[in-house]
This record gives sequence, C-alpha cells and structure tokens, in this order.
Amino acid sequence: MKFGVVVFPGSNCDADMIYVLEKILHKKVVSLWHKDTDLQGCDFIVLPGGFSFGDYLRSGAIARFSPIMEKVISFAENGGNVMGICNGFQILCEAGLVPGVLLHNDNQKFNCKNVYVIPENYNTTVTNACPVQQPLEIPIAHGEGRYFADENTLKDLKANGQILFRYCDAEGKITPLANPNGSVENIAGVCNARKNVFGMMPHPERAADINLGNTDGMYVFNSILKTVLA
Repeated sequence: MKFGVVVFPGSNCDADMIYVLEKILHKKVVSLWHKDTDLQGCDFIVLPGGFSFGDYLRSGAIARFSPIMEKVISFAENGGNVMGICNGFQILCEAGLVPGVLLHNDNQKFNCKNVYVIPENYNTTVTNACPVQQPLEIPIAHGEGRYFADENTLKDLKANGQILFRYCDAEGKITPLANPNGSVENIAGVCNARKNVFGMMPHPERAADINLGNTDGMYVFNSILKTVLA
C-alpha cells in the first residue's frame, strides 16, 4: 500500500504526516507537489494541514485549483480514498468533495490546543478502530475551523452517517463549552456520501507518537489500515 501526501506552498504538517505513515506505520509514502499531475499509483491520498498559499483570499480557495487537485478529484470520484486534515479539510470543502464550509472561529482567534472529539459513526474508514463512546484527545490548530452547513445539508449528513466526529468534553459529553470554534452542532469532521473522502479539523498526526505523550490519533490511522488492508 502506498500513501501520497500532497504538499502545497504553505503546507506545514506534511512532514509530520509522512513521519507517522512512514516511521510509525511503516508504509510507503510519496510526497506529491501541488503542481504534479501524477498521483504515482498511490492508494490513499492525504491533504495535510498548514496555510496553503498563505490562506490568502480564503483558506483552501486557491489550493483547490492547484494542478494536482484535478487528479485528486478524479481519484475520489472513482472511489479512491482521500483524507484532508485541517487546511486539507478546508481544501476538500472548497473543491466540493465534502459538504459544508469552514468559517472563521467564532472568537476570531487562532485556536491551538488539545481538544476532545468523539466519533459519530464507527463504521467508516477513519473511525472503525476507535473505542466506542471513548473521547479522543487530539490537538487543533486553526483560525478557520468553524464548520457550517445549512439545515438540509445537516439533515442529509445525519441520515447518511456522514458526521465523523463531534467536539466533546473529557467525559464524552457534547456541550457548547466543549466546542472550540463555534462549529454547528459541534461537528469536527465529515465525509462524503460515498464515504471515501474524509475531512477533519483536529490533527491525528500530532497525537500518534508515544514520545509526545498522546497516541489517541493512532485510532484514526489504525482504522484506515484496518479497512484498506483488509
């Protein structure tokens, strides 16, 4: 199995992602420059966090038109697995690969801290190995992480099991106080209706090394491996 990590001008979590995939999971990984037009036979594509194109105009709005995104979109439309984290999630939204948008945090500040999330659906590629009803402590680092979707879209997300994670407290309770950015209904991650494109704001790659004192993000990576290597 081969992972591809897309690198845009301003990406700053690509090395972290490559480290986890290559050094901890021992999988083959290639770095894909945003101007590339070849996914090099990758089986799983990751759009990492960072500040693609300096977050000018709107986060992810410029990166969405990078040459490689045409191939990523085609890959996803043909059933390929794609995951976007933080800025990668923003790019997925801008590209229309997952529903909804990501707006400025309600406090208009950059939030960088550990938060808790709890899976909403345990039958997806990125959640199937997560312990049921156990909150995961995973860091966030974003200024535009407030997920929003209209009522009809939210209705569809719930009906189709497309909500991946919701922000919660340490006990797993989904409350307004546990919401770090004002996301509608505490939503921290969603997927497309086909369930092969996944976006989340928290950074599991920053919670996957025992040296960091937190490995809750490994549940996400183990879920991926459990599915794609089955």
